[in-house]
Amino acid sequence: MNNNGWHRKRSLVLATAVLGACLSAGLRVQAASAADGPAVDWPQYRGDLAGTGYSPLTQIDASNVSSLTPGWRYSLRSAGDTSENGPNSQATPIVVDGVMYVPGADAIVALDPTTGTEIWKHTVSGDTPSRRGVAYWAGSSDRAARILFTAGTQLMALDAATGVPAVAFGAQGNIDLVTPYNSVPLVYDNIVVVGANTPRGAAGGIGNARAYDLRTGEKLWEFSSVPQPGQLGHDTWEGDSWQGRLGANAWPFYFTVDAERELLYLPLASPIPFAYGGDREGANLFANSIVAVNIRSGEYAWHFQTIHHDLWDHDPPAAPALFDIERDGASIPALGVTTKSGYLYILDRTTGEAIYGIEERAVPPSEVPGEHAFPTQPIPVNPPALARVSYAPRDLVRAEQTSAEHAQACAELAASVGAIHNEGAFTPWAYRPDETSTRTTLLFPGLTGGPNWGGASFDPASGYLFVFSQDVGSFGWMQAAEPGAAFPFERRSPRPANFDVQIGDSRWPCQSPPWGRLTAVDSRSGDIVWQQPVGITEGLPAERQQTGRPGRAAAIATASGLLFMASTDDNRFRALDARSGTQLWETTLPRRGNANPMTYADAGGRQYVVIVATDEVVAYRLP
Repeated sequence: MNNNGWHRKRSLVLATAVLGACLSAGLRVQAASAADGPAVDWPQYRGDLAGTGYSPLTQIDASNVSSLTPGWRYSLRSAGDTSENGPNSQATPIVVDGVMYVPGADAIVALDPTTGTEIWKHTVSGDTPSRRGVAYWAGSSDRAARILFTAGTQLMALDAATGVPAVAFGAQGNIDLVTPYNSVPLVYDNIVVVGANTPRGAAGGIGNARAYDLRTGEKLWEFSSVPQPGQLGHDTWEGDSWQGRLGANAWPFYFTVDAERELLYLPLASPIPFAYGGDREGANLFANSIVAVNIRSGEYAWHFQTIHHDLWDHDPPAAPALFDIERDGASIPALGVTTKSGYLYILDRTTGEAIYGIEERAVPPSEVPGEHAFPTQPIPVNPPALARVSYAPRDLVRAEQTSAEHAQACAELAASVGAIHNEGAFTPWAYRPDETSTRTTLLFPGLTGGPNWGGASFDPASGYLFVFSQDVGSFGWMQAAEPGAAFPFERRSPRPANFDVQIGDSRWPCQSPPWGRLTAVDSRSGDIVWQQPVGITEGLPAERQQTGRPGRAAAIATASGLLFMASTDDNRFRALDARSGTQLWETTLPRRGNANPMTYADAGGRQYVVIVATDEVVAYRLP
């Protein structure tokens, strides 16, 4: 396969899938009031297998959301911990059959979701449990229900009723993954899927997604994220550059699966090292790609590469949300995947083809000797970028937008870093051939990305996708590495490395606001419906505070037309109108809610909305 065909080759069988197929039971969402039936749970990290971040609950709505009050709190700290942030949790709890499950600093706990009372607590020895979440398996005819979680290189299983290890799973309740996975396992039928976290020097190295039998712990399959000899995509790595390659790993907080087609969607990361690619000529599949595989066998179905030959660490950080698009009397099975590069790709989830078009646009070349940036990158025709993707001197913040102190500090920062270089989306790192050169790339989005690991949410009533993105630029350049280094060139940056300054007790970005915003995209057209800054900068006068603030987590949607979101670094939890983005409710959290919220109802129909705020679970409800 040549480099011009890297995201076009598809499975012949899947290419003939009927677009009008109905949603499976695992993807269908029914909007109904909890008062009309039994408790409504939140059984997966993003609510359902489709990763929609959507709840059918309607008790809390626009007419009463301003009355929300704290219902209960539960500390996630370990005994005796008095540190600043404790576990610094990013977890989203799950609720199944009237029980909440959530990881703490050194334990997995089961709670009564109506009171926060502890039902059981399993202290984890050795590595700490993932601070991002757990998964639930309903069990089988001969196996009780289990809670699955990771701790370093271990995949562990507990009896869901008691919290004791499920000793029939693997070796006395755990499996050695060799390569660690720091996020939430995916449970589908009797299968559990895990990814891999492979920063430089990580134990185990190669970062392939893997699947295991939940009854026995037997390994079922492993998908090679860097294609091996004879596999599709192997020729996109020049020479032997594929050998032992770190990165291209499935690190996201969660996965999604199309239950009707049994397609699992793997978001795969950037190669390591990301900033220098002179040793890996080519498009570098399957790095920076969404790959669909059969969840039972791991067999490749299709892929779409969001960046060719990445130099910016702008991988797809979250699994795609799955939904159907009703258009011209047909139902198109679709997905929406966000990338740190600021783009939202809306694809047919059976083939990987773009629904609203993709253009391979020419991008600036690299100046680094021996490094050949890929000449084009795939840019969606619609929607446009959801985050800032360029910078010019006119974009420097002005005193009348924020404050004289801030504008002066930013002007000094811009002057101190040398000649700022930005040619728009996918600007390569500037090359400094010697000490006299001061050229410095200002990258937008920065290295933390625009949208990050929170993912998109989807409202089936309106057909809107909701994506939160931040705008924090990063400085950097390439220079010759020290003798004996693994690669001839390395990325360097000033300190601090981001385009922001310290004002009071927080950092303020230096380009004109907004600095964080929530966007609604109509999935039926790809058009942006509304964009709203989310987050306030408290050191500013009241009339200038609505700057938006940085954040990495995302929103959830409910059938009552509400969005709930924390994420931003102003320590606020908010409810917004899903049709307009208008804020309807706000509360100040005890600490930052750097996590995706969730919601559920008890057997009596009372709805709760929950956010994990750094070191404790905080549940809200109506009086």
